[in-house]
Amino acid sequence: MSNYKYDLRGVSATKDEVHAAIKNLDKGLYPLAFCKILPDIAGGDSEYCNLMHADTAGTKTSLAYLYWKETGDVTIWEGIAQDAIVMNIDDMACVGCVDDIILSSTIGRNKNLITGEVISQLISATTKITSELERHGVRIHLAGGETADVGDIVRTIDVGYTAFARLRREDLIVNDIQAGDVIVGLASYGKATYEREYNGGMGSNGLTSARHDVLSHDYADKYPDSFDSNTPKEVVYIGSRKLTETIEIDGENIPIGKLILSPTRTYLPVLKKLLATHKKAIHGMIHCTGGGQSKVQKFLKNKRVIKNNLLPVPPLFNLIKTESGTDWKEMYQVFNMGHRLEVYLNKKDAQHVIDLSKSFNIDAQIIGHVEEADGEHVRIESEFGTFEY
Repeated sequence: MSNYKYDLRGVSATKDEVHAAIKNLDKGLYPLAFCKILPDIAGGDSEYCNLMHADTAGTKTSLAYLYWKETGDVTIWEGIAQDAIVMNIDDMACVGCVDDIILSSTIGRNKNLITGEVISQLISATTKITSELERHGVRIHLAGGETADVGDIVRTIDVGYTAFARLRREDLIVNDIQAGDVIVGLASYGKATYEREYNGGMGSNGLTSARHDVLSHDYADKYPDSFDSNTPKEVVYIGSRKLTETIEIDGENIPIGKLILSPTRTYLPVLKKLLATHKKAIHGMIHCTGGGQSKVQKFLKNKRVIKNNLLPVPPLFNLIKTESGTDWKEMYQVFNMGHRLEVYLNKKDAQHVIDLSKSFNIDAQIIGHVEEADGEHVRIESEFGTFEY
């Protein structure tokens, strides 16, 4: 896949224009923190700070629309609510926020295409997800939100959330990734103890590529509402696979559509326990979303991160690679490729993280280490080659 193909589809693998636009904005109290951290505007207490985070499920909603229209399975929208929620709360968890989060939704739909049944599914899923997290000690307070009919500007539906929290500064995790640290990677795929089905590991990044590069062009004619009509036809649904075509994984036949639509896994049940006992041992946490395995580069200072013992690439990403023809270097920059959470800490503390993760049936291992360097660098040493970022 080339940047040319991304540009034609109206998306960006690197978000260079976005980063350029915001480069002069204030970076908050701790510039290397994974989320922007503000003074305690809400309470005026110098011992506290505020976090506010906003994110959406991105173009994953378009794939959910496609799957729903093709199969009639309205429950697929539950995963979209989870995608948008987790893209907020797991980012916030990377700075130590794992409790008492206020959550508000913003849903914009094209009423001519998206029924009230879909809206009800999204809203009920929000309650279901937050109730499940509360079972693990993570309290999320729902503050309502906005659901608007905006068919003139939204092709199908856009699903987003904004999250807010207030916490003690002493409880923060501010990235201070050090030479000599090891990296524990927590798998994005499989079936965690708190998940109902196998998770393909997709998360909510790279969906434009996954949708158009994997799925058959038949869907372009059948569902023209699922993509921008200004997109050149040569990059619209150029794969060979059908949504309901199945792939066997761990003895189970999983439809390709559901595999790609696997809800973004939250790591909060794991992190809630980890931070209760080992917060001081953690030098950094990275949620490998936009930027994939190169994401950590933005949170380093004169360090080189070397990832040379990665978890196996899950079937979903091999499928995308085969269908798209994307080179491996770009695959690792766009997709999480098998682990979506990284914990940076001293080697003596790594086994605790691994054991805790596995207690939730989430595979984990030391996937690399950190060295001193001039500048900020990431090196992937994989079975498919060595790639520098």
